[in-house]
Amino acid sequence: MTTKNILMIACDRKIEALRMAAGLTLLDDIVSVMVCGKLEKSAEAEEQLEALEFSDVPVAELNKPDEMQQALALAISKADVVYMI
Repeated sequence: MTTKNILMIACDRKIEALRMAAGLTLLDDIVSVMVCGKLEKSAEAEEQLEALEFSDVPVAELNKPDEMQQALALAISKADVVYMI
């Protein structure tokens, strides 16, 4: 089985996207997360961020619209699988 590079893009349902990304870490695939816009601070968000940090999953917050498009395009081009939630 080959290792896949999975990109999770969190747009509308950010907490759910973080939860799904944490679940994807159970596989042997490489997972990364890009959050479009500001991630609200909450206990639920912190719980998912801690799980992702424990699994060494990079989480990038994209807050500047002019940089968001370029960063997403680059990350998508490197990914084998992309989920957008």
